Amino acid sequence: MKKKRIGRVIKAYQAAYPDPLIVKSGEKLIISEKESEWPGWVWGTNAGGKSGWVPKKYLENCGGFGRARCDYDATELTVLAGERLSIHKIESGWAWCENEHRQSGWVPLECIKMTG
Repeated sequence: MKKKRIGRVIKAYQAAYPDPLIVKSGEKLIISEKESEWPGWVWGTNAGGKSGWVPKKYLENCGGFGRARCDYDATELTVLAGERLSIHKIESGWAWCENEHRQSGWVPLECIKMTG
């Protein structure tokens, strides 16, 4: 059985994108050259014109666009110092977390100290 990872927020983080990109497996995205401070992420835009950051390894390169290898949700989680988080996955400097109110989203790893 996989051990659940627990973290404590050591630095508050405010979600930057209130209307996140949500991608379904197989969906095509136009990939731009927009630079990220986070290596491993690319800026993608769906057919409806909604854009957001997507982990590069979640996309298959199809010459000028990417095709999603899996479902992906770009929701970020606003957190306050001291909050306890359950960490479900880690990707390119970010963690998909759930707080004690059962809200989920991405939080930069630099804001979290692993405690268990």
